[in-house]
Amino acid sequence: MLDIAPNFNHLAIQTDDVDATVRWYREFLGTTVEWTLEEFSPLTRARLPGIRRLVELRRGDVRLHVFDRDGHSRRDPDPLGYQYQHVGITVERPEDLVELREQWLRAHERTEVRWAREEPPSDIVTDADGMQSLYVLDPNGLELEFVYFPGGGA
Repeated sequence: MLDIAPNFNHLAIQTDDVDATVRWYREFLGTTVEWTLEEFSPLTRARLPGIRRLVELRRGDVRLHVFDRDGHSRRDPDPLGYQYQHVGITVERPEDLVELREQWLRAHERTEVRWAREEPPSDIVTDADGMQSLYVLDPNGLELEFVYFPGGGA
């Protein structure tokens, strides 16, 4: 058996507009820019041809690496293709889900970005165990799930 206990570090988001995506996450989640890169290793350039800039955004333990590439297809993710379907982010209180939904609506109204998929946030749903979820899209069509676990269980 593998004797390693990995920890999650970041989610990388490829976009065709780094500045708009950074503005969106600042407005929606209140993220801050931790650092920016514009020079990359040969390995990174081989893996991500055309990469021009990468910005790390952070709020709490959530880190997002937003980057662009020359020749982006400008297509949203294929919902039936292989991809990470969504990313789950926990919150401490059920009221946080209500506030996040309202903040998404405010950020959507205040931030000028091109939307890959124009869908409002979901209703807050509760499963049989009391877990509550809110699903939202970012401007690139990527889905985030915010989750509240009763009793702090994850």
